[in-house]
Amino acid sequence: MTALFEPCTLRDVTIPNRVWMPPMCQYSAAPEGPETGVPNDWHFAHYAARATGGTGLIIVEATAVSPEGRISPYDLGIWNDTQVEAFRRITGFLAAQGTVPAIQLAHAGRKASTDRPWKGGAPVGPDAHGWDSVAPSPIAFDDRHPVPAELTADQIKGVVGQFADAARRALAAGFEIAEIHGAHGYLINEFLSPHSNHRTDAYGGSYENRTRFALEVVDAVREVWPQDKPLFFRVSATEWLDEGGWTADDTVRFAADLRAHGVDLLDVSSGGNASGVRIPTGPGYQVPFAARVKQETTLPVAAVGLITDVEQAEKILANGEADAVLLGRELLRNPSWTRLAARELGGEVRVPDQYHRSV
Repeated sequence: MTALFEPCTLRDVTIPNRVWMPPMCQYSAAPEGPETGVPNDWHFAHYAARATGGTGLIIVEATAVSPEGRISPYDLGIWNDTQVEAFRRITGFLAAQGTVPAIQLAHAGRKASTDRPWKGGAPVGPDAHGWDSVAPSPIAFDDRHPVPAELTADQIKGVVGQFADAARRALAAGFEIAEIHGAHGYLINEFLSPHSNHRTDAYGGSYENRTRFALEVVDAVREVWPQDKPLFFRVSATEWLDEGGWTADDTVRFAADLRAHGVDLLDVSSGGNASGVRIPTGPGYQVPFAARVKQETTLPVAAVGLITDVEQAEKILANGEADAVLLGRELLRNPSWTRLAARELGGEVRVPDQYHRSV
């Protein structure tokens, strides 16, 4: 058996292969009215195509735990029962194809209330369905973004509760795995980093204080998320800053803390919290961060970052650099990448009966 097509069991959930789809926002939900944040036909078709293509695990895009937690007015949400009911159509179809459905729970923090990327991605105001953003400290992300309101201690507790409520709804919606979004400059990442967190209370300053909010969210979600179901955490392993930011050393230390608090896998990405940095991208450029966590801790990891080639993906797993690979852009280009990889490597993957003539 090839490494890519070896099943992966975490707690009581078995994922049929190691080719996974990471969260990728579609910015396609209604921005107002009763359908705000509700998945629609586009979302169903998008995720269904990757499931019929053999993807072992699909993590639904960053899904906001509150209206003000959306990146854009067009993001998905999971703060009400209408959203839950609509998600059931997606999770039911994914499960029927043998794909494990997962969801990323998120709060955008100071990077909230922006337009869709293909419209420029600039911050939007109330005239374009926007709202005021919040953050650990009143520091704008860049010159284009407004200065966010600093969260009070009581408001922080409220956001922790929103993550827990979202996890309950995710379970009701049929998801088997929940992932907490702690990367890419969004709210949890903002608390973790000294670059964006200048607080002087129990949530700022020392490493222990800066990680407090993230671990409170993990604990709150883990309390309501069933013990037989896995919990993931996505992290930006480095901010690519020379000084004053979150580092790979911090990530290794934090991985051990997350493991102790009930996280089952670290989804290792990077960047997003500091504007204007130069990131040396290239094939598999973030894999070394995942490999280091795997080597120095007991926490399983998933690698991401310009993984496109079948041989490249197989080698990452065979070399023990990660426990799974997350293919983003490549799965956008080719929803059936997993089936093609199985053909190339001699692996086994479920093929829908309707597609039997393609085997």
